[in-house]
Amino acid sequence: MSSHAQPLVPARSAVSLAWPAALALAALMGIGRFAFTPVWPLMAHDAALSLEQGGWLASANYAGYLLGALVAAAWPPRRPLAATASLLAVAALTLAMPLPHSVAGWAALRLAAGWASALGFICVASWRPARAGDPIEPAASAVIYAGVGAGIAATGLACLALMAAGATAAQCWVALGALALALSMAAWPRLRAALPATAASARPSHREPLPRGMAGLALHYGVFGIGYIIPATFLPAMAKDVMPDPAVFGWAWPLFGLAAALSCLMVPKLARRHGEIRIWRGAQAAMALGMAVAALRHDLAAVIVAALLVGGTFMVITQAGMVAARRLAGAAAPRAAALMTAAFAAGQIVGPLLAAWTARLGASLPQTLAAGAALLALSAWGLGKITAARGSAGHNAVDPRGNAP
Repeated sequence: MSSHAQPLVPARSAVSLAWPAALALAALMGIGRFAFTPVWPLMAHDAALSLEQGGWLASANYAGYLLGALVAAAWPPRRPLAATASLLAVAALTLAMPLPHSVAGWAALRLAAGWASALGFICVASWRPARAGDPIEPAASAVIYAGVGAGIAATGLACLALMAAGATAAQCWVALGALALALSMAAWPRLRAALPATAASARPSHREPLPRGMAGLALHYGVFGIGYIIPATFLPAMAKDVMPDPAVFGWAWPLFGLAAALSCLMVPKLARRHGEIRIWRGAQAAMALGMAVAALRHDLAAVIVAALLVGGTFMVITQAGMVAARRLAGAAAPRAAALMTAAFAAGQIVGPLLAAWTARLGASLPQTLAAGAALLALSAWGLGKITAARGSAGHNAVDPRGNAP
């Protein structure tokens, strides 16, 4: 970039580079992964489902996410083909949700949607939106990851409007499937043009050994998955318990998504000062605090605090963790992305199953939230040791352009 370039050019260029991938993540993650959360209160009402059954349905999606990540780790996908299939599958599987009338049928569809979401996310997350060393890259990556929060917010707003109109859960699923299809159609022409340029370089990376330190990052990333997924799954249900009016409790999920989207845009500036691991550690501590507040208080204020602190940190941790893994892994970045995604997915399976198991034993959701908050706080402390070790080795400095130190 020339020295006389205007200050606003990088921001405009970042958006122009990133918006197709951001729309893809809005469909793959905001709908394919997280649509169940705002629809769950309606499903529970329409089909008289219990919290335990909700936990099993959530875990089916997370199991599919894990399987998709493991397959991608073993056989790195051809990105254009895999991304196309993933986007189409998420839309079709979401549209199909009204067809079954049993927990088993819904679980099968959510499992397949989880698989498609993982495959598509790995294709996008391992893609570098700009050349290494380009100062636009951090901002472009931030816009891409903000697509997840934007998709969550759009999904929540759609469900809020549909609930206000008296829609059923089946009607919500159809509307969200149509939204996923529209987002995919808007994103794909530009995304298809970008992905083939990097697909060939991704294929041999499965032979590259993962560096030392990846196991520790993946372990903490899995703990993050365990801790955050309970509020991420049941936040609207928690809001409904304290405020039955859908015009009020329905705002919990859009607020969660908006906080997630806006927080991603802050990461590049923070990374220049503190580094991805320190950002991850601080965000995870804030998430633990939000969960603790929701566990200790049973009112609307606590739900709002939890939505802001959990929603405002989960994509920051995702972005910081994936960027740190990509930089550490170098040529093995697609494999590292798959490993991190698999660890995260495994944690997400444990979280809802833990909620279901403790509910069967008589524990309340606030008690489960408290346990999750403690686990996240412990992991944040452990991440401090990684930060210290990297600093002593001279690797803690962060290149804001995303290059390996």
